[in-house]
Formats: sequence, C-alpha cells, structure tokens
Amino acid sequence: MRKNSVFRTLLYFRRVSVPDPPSSRRSLDEPPSQGRVCLKTSFFSSLLSFAPMNDVEVPAAVLVRWSAFAGAVPQRFGTGLINRTFVVDNGTQRAVLQRLHPIFRPAVNDDLDAVTAWLHKKGRATPRLIRTDDGASCVAVAGESESEGETWRLLSFVDGMSADRLSSPEQARAAGILVASFHAAVEDLNYAYLHVREGVHDTRKHLVKLARALAKHRKHRLGSAAGALGKEILDAGARLPDLSALPPRHSHGDLKISNLLFDDAGKGLCLCDLDTLQKLPWPLEMGDALRSWCNPKGEDVEAAAVDVDLFRAAIEGYCTAPKRPFLMPDETAHLVDGLLTICVELSARFCADALDESYFGWDNQKYKTRGDHNLVRARGQWSLAKSVRDRKAELEAIVKQAAR
Repeated sequence: MRKNSVFRTLLYFRRVSVPDPPSSRRSLDEPPSQGRVCLKTSFFSSLLSFAPMNDVEVPAAVLVRWSAFAGAVPQRFGTGLINRTFVVDNGTQRAVLQRLHPIFRPAVNDDLDAVTAWLHKKGRATPRLIRTDDGASCVAVAGESESEGETWRLLSFVDGMSADRLSSPEQARAAGILVASFHAAVEDLNYAYLHVREGVHDTRKHLVKLARALAKHRKHRLGSAAGALGKEILDAGARLPDLSALPPRHSHGDLKISNLLFDDAGKGLCLCDLDTLQKLPWPLEMGDALRSWCNPKGEDVEAAAVDVDLFRAAIEGYCTAPKRPFLMPDETAHLVDGLLTICVELSARFCADALDESYFGWDNQKYKTRGDHNLVRARGQWSLAKSVRDRKAELEAIVKQAAR
C-alpha cells in the first residue's frame, strides 16, 4: 500500500477522510498490543482536537459506567451517519465511545464481544468491546419513548489504515490473505448470533421489491429509464442459481475493502465494522467482498467492469493463505455465482430506490435528487454484473486453479 495514497485513518467503525500523509509520518516500530491498539499516525492529534459534537450530547449517565473514563471529555470523531462516534481520553488510555443507531439492538454488542474474544484467544488482532464496571456490554439510556432510547458502548482502538478501493494486485492479495485468516479463525467457533438481520442477501426479496417499485412509479420522472434498466435486472435475477443449500459459515457480512485494515507495509491487520457478523453461504460472503475489491471505479459510476487481475490476486491470496478455512468443492465452484448474485442484487436495490427515494444516502452536491444518484449506482452495478457474466468462464477457471 503506497504511503502517499489517499487513505482514511480508521478508528473502529466510523472514518474520517484525511489528506495525503506527509513524509514525516511516524513509522510503525512496535507491534499492536492485545486489547488496545494505538493509532500511529501524525493526524491523530489533529483528529482528537475536534470540538465536542453539538448535535448529539453524551448523557452524564453514560461514561460514569466506565469509571476509568468517568472524567474524560468526549470529542466528536468522524462523519459517519449510522453510529455517532466519540474519542475519550483519560490521560493514559484512549477509547472509542459510540451511540448505536436504532437499527442495532443491544444484543449486537454480545455478538461482537463473543467473536472478538474468540479472535483474541486465537492470537488475532481485533477491536475489543470494553465492558462497563459491572460487566454490561453497553449502556441503555431511556428516552421518552422506546424508539427514543439510546444505546452506548465503548471500544478499544484499532490501529491501521484502510483504502476506499484497491489500486494493485498486491493489495488484493493481502486482502484475500487477511479474510482467509479471519474465516479460518472463526471456523470452529460454536456460537449462535443474537442479533440476526432477517433477509440479508435475500435476492428474491430485493427483486420483488424492485418489481413493485417499477409498477408503483410508472409516472415517476425517472420511471422510463429505471423501468428499462429494471426489466433487464429482473430478467437476470430470474436466471440466478439458488445458493441457499450451501452451508452457512461464520461471516463478517460486509467485506467492502474499507472494512479491512492494513499496516504501513500493506500487510492485513484485522477486520473492522463488526455489527454485521452472521452466518452466510461462503460464495455470498466472498461475492460481496469481490464486488467491492475488483471494481476499482467504485459505485458512483455508470460503467464498471470486473478487474480480472485484482480478482486473480485476491483469490490466489485467499486460497494460498497460511491460515485458511477448509472449503467444499461446491462452495468454490459457486464463488463466481455468488459474485454475480451480489452484483444483480445491489443493482436491483439501487434501481428500486431510484424510484422509492427513501433508503440510500446520496450526494446532494453532485446530483439533483436521491433518485438520480441511485440510478447512476444501479447502472454501475448492472454494468459490473454484465461484466462478471460475460467473463464468467474465465473467472471460474481462475478459482478452480487457485483452489486446487
């Protein structure tokens, strides 16, 4: 990973865009410690100097539950729109305080704690949940109604850098090795998740939602363009194979490249953003990863294509990693099907929201409406799906060779 690339220094879960690192950037001289990871970047002091956030206050009843941080002043960190994130510093230790979005029930913290404790036991670097003095995984603050209640948690630092997109096969290979090591570490974990997101990667559900949106919004200003695109997506969706019979495995659930952390040398450190832990068929877990990793143009373009060199490097990295899970032939044989399924599914979701205009965030500086932005995204993911479909035999041959 090039030091002068534009990175986002990642403090667990929420990210802040930073400028190119100066040449005086401090080097990584010591290995990350267990349970606590320090940010070793010259930007850290400036990030901590942010004034406390005004739109969300930390209730007095929160930090007192962690006596070590009771006197710390929370400093707003990041620009994330899901969880509200703060830095707390007691003079000897820093931690990350978060107010969880209501979509996450408190049980998500128990899932995170169980999996990261297992990773820690296996000697893997990982963010850790810091329990309250009385052992609770989080602090619940009651509101005037149940929907207005708040859930707060405290996390250890994560040391490392993430990139918004891969720029070289070497990075793709490192990503594959890192994810393989994660999958290998949790392969023998005996745990039933408490916070289960229903319908995750339920492709049929998303296709039905698209069909309903097309029928409902025939007179929408984008109805003609979205309708033509939607019909192509629905036709492709009807031809996708059923992957539900494949065994579910412990999965991260959102392996976009920005959720992987690397050190200065480009070696994978750990995964972050662990609110999506679940069991999934391996081709869908990795299909979602490859959709992100092997599309260097990102989601905000109308034309995208799978980068075969990045695909090959990622698969070879995964399949030759020193620590990797044992995969059944049916799982590797359906990897490209998983990639195609995820591309079609996401194009359907974007296309539906181009008409519904109610779910995905959007860039109001670049696009007139949410629908316009989502239509661009839908076209981009659909072009990526067609690229995967057109090169399916070539991609499958790469997987077969690497998995031998």
